[in-house]
Amino acid sequence: MKLRPPAVPLITVDPYFSVWSPADRLTDAAPIHWTGKPNTALGFATIDGNLYRFMGQYDCPAMKQTKINFTALSTEYRFEAAGIELTALFTTPLLINDYYYFTRPISYAKFTYKSLDKKEHDVKIKIAFSEEICINLRGSEAIVCETIENGDVKSAKIGSEAQNVLGQDGDDIRINWGYFYISTKGKNAATSIEKISTPIPGARPGDEPKPDMTFACAENTLCAKCGALFTFAYDDIASIVYFGKQLKSYWNKDGAKIEDEIVKAFADYTEIMPRCTEFDDRLFLDATRAGGEKYAELLELAFRQACAAHKLVLDENGDILYISKECNSNGCAATVDVSYPSIPMFLLYNPELVLGMMRPIYKFSRMDAWEYDFAPHDAGRYPWVNGQVYGLRETEEGKKLLHKYQMPVEECGNMLVMAATAAIAKNDTTLAEENLDLLEAWVKYLFENGADPENQLCTDDFAGHLAHNCNLSLKAISGIISLGIIYKMLGKEEKFEEYKKIAHDMALDWIERAKNEDGSFRLAFDREGTFSMKYNIVWDKLFGTNVMPKSAINAEVASYRRKMNKYGLPLDNRSLYTKSDWLIWTATLAESKDDFMEIVDPLWDAYNYSETRLPMTDWYWTHTATIRGFRHRSVVGGYWIKLLEYTEKMKID
Repeated sequence: MKLRPPAVPLITVDPYFSVWSPADRLTDAAPIHWTGKPNTALGFATIDGNLYRFMGQYDCPAMKQTKINFTALSTEYRFEAAGIELTALFTTPLLINDYYYFTRPISYAKFTYKSLDKKEHDVKIKIAFSEEICINLRGSEAIVCETIENGDVKSAKIGSEAQNVLGQDGDDIRINWGYFYISTKGKNAATSIEKISTPIPGARPGDEPKPDMTFACAENTLCAKCGALFTFAYDDIASIVYFGKQLKSYWNKDGAKIEDEIVKAFADYTEIMPRCTEFDDRLFLDATRAGGEKYAELLELAFRQACAAHKLVLDENGDILYISKECNSNGCAATVDVSYPSIPMFLLYNPELVLGMMRPIYKFSRMDAWEYDFAPHDAGRYPWVNGQVYGLRETEEGKKLLHKYQMPVEECGNMLVMAATAAIAKNDTTLAEENLDLLEAWVKYLFENGADPENQLCTDDFAGHLAHNCNLSLKAISGIISLGIIYKMLGKEEKFEEYKKIAHDMALDWIERAKNEDGSFRLAFDREGTFSMKYNIVWDKLFGTNVMPKSAINAEVASYRRKMNKYGLPLDNRSLYTKSDWLIWTATLAESKDDFMEIVDPLWDAYNYSETRLPMTDWYWTHTATIRGFRHRSVVGGYWIKLLEYTEKMKID
């Protein structure tokens, strides 16, 4: 068993430095950015003087691909041609507890070969990346380029001529500042800048022009014993605008230079790879034990995507800011209802990153620009974190964040759950204490508005406004018990018991108002016979607070069997689409591993058979497995919810 990825990760550093293969074979299509726009790259092997390609599309024979395998941090390909087997190992060392390697914007490709015909062979590898890696679209800007030698490390550098650093925000755009470097090392290493003609994606043979693009190229001879190593690096110069101030990434916070880091990257490859392998193996083993092998493969594919939808910087106090991009939905930065579903992975591996998601929201909540008594939706549009943009409209009084576009119950509950879970995972309430006034204001909002929410949006805003949303009411219950847990950690046991009772009473009232005749529970309190995933109550199970009777949850989970489609459980009765993160949260409500797998395994099938060749979507059709919308979003970090439950790290005494 091995999942066929809808798109294969090659380079996964951040929302801009992102390269994927949208095909089963690396030679069947040009690599792409997560947006689907081309990130044209070519890979060639010259074997005994004869030219073959192993990556991208070009007018020469393709090597036969014999294997593809991926782990959390690496993707391996094997190819055959002219008597050799070539192995290409792409690795982005996202060592999540080591901020230096986690943020250093350098990815690797290691090439080795073995003789299949027992003859000696002369093998050379050449890799070329087009100008698309450093501008929005091919030909959209003038570029500059050069070759560089730094000892025995040789690099080709390419970037836009204008260098308008952090000059644009938005969703379906690529970076147009900073510089890309492709490098290799050794006495046979060489780099060049070349004009190369490549096919236009989607064009038919014989009728397409083949426009020249500028490529940064590196080549090296493969040593039969040790192969050859290539690195791909991107120096974005500055990474995030944070309330008017440009911030650098963690790796260069003290002025580190990318050319020096590239040299270090060659030196520490042999140190990094065992650490990557150890992480890969542990993740797969733990996930298989928790939810089965198909579940483990979903996590392997999701890890790099979840990380690469963020950028890590430090604020003026030296605190971590972990800024998400709301990829392919509107480009918002530090979106609360995107962070909330992503947190299980980060709670397991590095909960400080969850605090880094919350800090921009706390900061904006205290600004005059935010005039509501509930939590904001976001803190900007990537990479500009200057204040919420969702719902910002021009009015007679100027630009205003209109109330009807807000998500009051949703975001209050999200921030409260995030605050509690991060405090538990770190065993540290410092950030929660510093913002206790905000948390108390938000829980007050839930007291007053959460039992039966008025007509408003929730995180599933694509479905539109909904009044009396049963699942949103569960979010309020989870938020209330979350603040109770924080009080418990602060030694205020009586406040915990008070909040727990409030949540329990709300849960019992919820059951009476939400129940259907068949034992399941409704989409909305006033819509008898409807259904929806009740993913928001999963935290009650993970906390072990049991404010919602297990009998109610078990009845709800049992009802899902009657509603399953070929590729998964619909989000609710209004449509055949689903949300993959919520599907796994909902499955985690099941009592047994077998019941969990029954709900989650169709998600594996959806990715495995989908005709949509893009990075993982979280919104797709359950009858066809095709994408409905969204791709490359950080919410796939939510897939770790079952593993989080399995570890019992959220259990409170």
